[in-house]
Amino acid sequence: TAVGLGLAVIFVLGITMPINWAINTYLLSDSALVNGINLSFLRLILFIAVIASMVQLVEMVIEKVSPALYNSLGIFLPLITVNCAILGGSLFMVSREYGFTESVSFGLGSGVGWFLAIVAIASIREKLRTADIPPPLRGLGIAFIITGLMGIAFMSLAGLNPGDFN
Repeated sequence: TAVGLGLAVIFVLGITMPINWAINTYLLSDSALVNGINLSFLRLILFIAVIASMVQLVEMVIEKVSPALYNSLGIFLPLITVNCAILGGSLFMVSREYGFTESVSFGLGSGVGWFLAIVAIASIREKLRTADIPPPLRGLGIAFIITGLMGIAFMSLAGLNPGDFN
């Protein structure tokens, strides 16, 4: 189910980023529709509406194409709507003033990063299912520890530049 959820997030991020870029560029930017009128106060509401629409579309497609995946994802599929990575990606794209191609590649890249993180966490939890974990750490406790250690691991990559390895 982590793979299915990850692919759904990649799709939603890959589609919503360019749509939100177009909305921001052609509707919400200063004087986009009419000179002197700034509609940027609608940004958050419109971005959330686009994200919710895309998640509904993904949910309908998965239900038709793979009922087993749809049933296994359960409540987690609609919760993609409130995934902070998707809204955060759109807001980050606006603050960085990305162009269309940058928005598409940023959306897909963010989705792939989220996919890798969720699959890694699911694999580690699967391995720990047979491990001897002290009773106070079972369940949510070990999940927090895993997530924290993975966060530290990913943050260690933040300062790397491709030219540093030459």
